[in-house]
Formats: sequence, C-alpha cells, structure tokens
Amino acid sequence: MDLGTVIGIVLILALFIISMIMGVGVGAYIDIPSVMIVVGGSIGALMVSFKPAQMKAFTKIFMKAVKPGEEDVAELIKKLVEFATKARKDGILALEGDVNSEENEFLKKGLSMAIDGSDPDTIRELLEIEMEQTSTRHKIHGSIFNQWAGLAGAMGMVGTLIGLVAMLLNMADPSAIGPSMAVALLTTMYGAIIGNVFGTPIYNILSIRNDEETLVKEMILAGIMSIQSGDAPRALEAKLLSYLAPADRVSQFD
Repeated sequence: MDLGTVIGIVLILALFIISMIMGVGVGAYIDIPSVMIVVGGSIGALMVSFKPAQMKAFTKIFMKAVKPGEEDVAELIKKLVEFATKARKDGILALEGDVNSEENEFLKKGLSMAIDGSDPDTIRELLEIEMEQTSTRHKIHGSIFNQWAGLAGAMGMVGTLIGLVAMLLNMADPSAIGPSMAVALLTTMYGAIIGNVFGTPIYNILSIRNDEETLVKEMILAGIMSIQSGDAPRALEAKLLSYLAPADRVSQFD
C-alpha cells in the first residue's frame, strides 16, 4: 500500500468536507444535475476517447496507484549475484531449476533464453521490445487519468454555461435563480476536484511507477547479459548497484 497516495487523497477530501461543514454544511455542495454533467459527461467522453478494453481496466489502474506491486531491488540484486556465482561455478545450465521457480516473469524469460543458448543480441532485442511495449501500455493507461482531468474541467465549464443560460432565462422568477446559479458554480467545483485530486495526481504517480518499473527491467537485462557472458559476481554486482541511488548501494561483498 502506497501510504503517500492514500493519505494525500484522504487528507484533501477531509479538508474539503471540514471546510464545507464549517461554512454552510455539506448538503449545500451536493447537486445532482452538476454531478450528472461533470462525472457522467467526463466518463462518457473518456469512453469515446479510449477503447472499451482500456476503459475496463480503469479501476485496476487506479488501484495500481494506490497499491503498486513494488519489487525489492536489493533482494533482486542479491538474487542475480547468486545466479552469477552459481553459473560461473557450475555452468549456466545449473540455473535451470532456479529459473523454473522464478516469480519475476521478465527475469524468468531472459534467463530461460540464456540457458537455451540464445544469441545475446537476440535476448537483448526481445527483452527491450517487451520493455518498450509494456511501458507504452502503462503510458496509455496513465493517460486515461490525464485525459479525465482535462475533460472534467471542460465539462465543469459546460455545466457553468448551462447554469448561466438557465439563470438568465429565469430572471423574472427569483426562486429559479438560486438552483441555476448552483449548477453554474458547482459544476466548475466538481470538475476542479476531479482534475486536481484524482486526474492529474494519479497520472503523475502512474508515470513515476512506469519509470521505476522500466529501470528495474533495465537492471535485470544488464544482469542477464552479465550472467550469460560469465562476468565475475563482484563485477556484476557493481554494475547493478549503479542503477541505485548512491545512498542505497550496499555491497554484499563488503
């Protein structure tokens, strides 16, 4: 669980609700027509903008921002060093049993090709293609939230115009001015909340997750190439540690 994301969203919403309660109460900020225009309208526009299969993953993508499947990079480096030690001592075929039980699919695929005797250039090319395609899919998924932010703001403006038109047409009836003005103002507020609490922040954190995952895969690829070429475990570890921030570089040989 990413506590930063969860706490941030909860904190923002809590501050909004407390501010409303301290003012005129939460009920004054609830308007069904405004919700229909902004939430319904923006989601409908998203359905036009993306394929159905991409929209089906909407909730799943949001949960990746809240609860990402993070890799223990230190343990991964340790594992790769152990693989390198074993391969250098007993040959790369000795890793076959370890590969069969490996949970990291990217590492499993690369080592399997290395054990099968595939050409290093072929292994690198195939793994780089997989990395690129995975990153592209993640960027498309993240762009759903970025697009949602923009569409929610636009729908808020549409709702504002609808409310203003209704208000101007009913200037002779004072009782109709209030509801129309509420639609005009609340749609803008709803659009701003969706865009700045869920849309843009979720897009940003998903972009960070994608970059982190790509970096880990680049490190795994470097490790596989070193194991296949028979590099010394200490040299392999030094190469892999260079992918980490200086403060996180702890060698198991020290």
